[in-house]
Amino acid sequence: MKISVIGAGKIGSTLAHLYTAAGDDVAIANSRSPDTLRDLEHQLGRHAHAVTAEEAARYGDIVIVAVPFGHYRDLPAEALAGRTVIDATNYHPERDGHDDELEHGDVTSSELLQRHLAGAHVVKAFNAMRWDHLRDHGRSAGANRRYGIPVSGDDPDAKWQVFDLVEQIGFEPVDAGPLAEGGRKHQPGTEVYTADLWADTLRARIGIEGT
Repeated sequence: MKISVIGAGKIGSTLAHLYTAAGDDVAIANSRSPDTLRDLEHQLGRHAHAVTAEEAARYGDIVIVAVPFGHYRDLPAEALAGRTVIDATNYHPERDGHDDELEHGDVTSSELLQRHLAGAHVVKAFNAMRWDHLRDHGRSAGANRRYGIPVSGDDPDAKWQVFDLVEQIGFEPVDAGPLAEGGRKHQPGTEVYTADLWADTLRARIGIEGT
């Protein structure tokens, strides 16, 4: 599978490491030049290449967005049309600036991202676990218990693609529901955010159905 990662911070680079290790081809981009990612590209190995954000948007079958939420409007919406976009961002007003819609609870950050990427299928995942736990806590598919990753989205096919990606790196996907409802259940400030819950416990708290 071709996977793109836009955002080369802790979460983005960790996911790039996990998927290249799994044998997927990964294009990784940041807000600067690909030349600033040559060291990371070398670390990731032969399955990875550094590109611009525009190139990453057009490359991946699935595109992981792991940029600071305040920069979501910089994402190339036209290039991402038709693609499954994983929203791994979180709204932190002290970093991203205050947004009245989010402050009043009118929408979720993922809904704003979906509004900007109107032609894409946004699925929220990988936002609720610390980067080092993403790196270290994956277990084999045969393990008796695995940590859960909440997943919310509106397009069923896109969600199933993300479920598969979660499974691929040793976690169990937990369906948190549609983007508006589910996104509220695993954003900062909720009881499951960075809680590192076993999948059955996570499902009991926020799950709608088994996955």
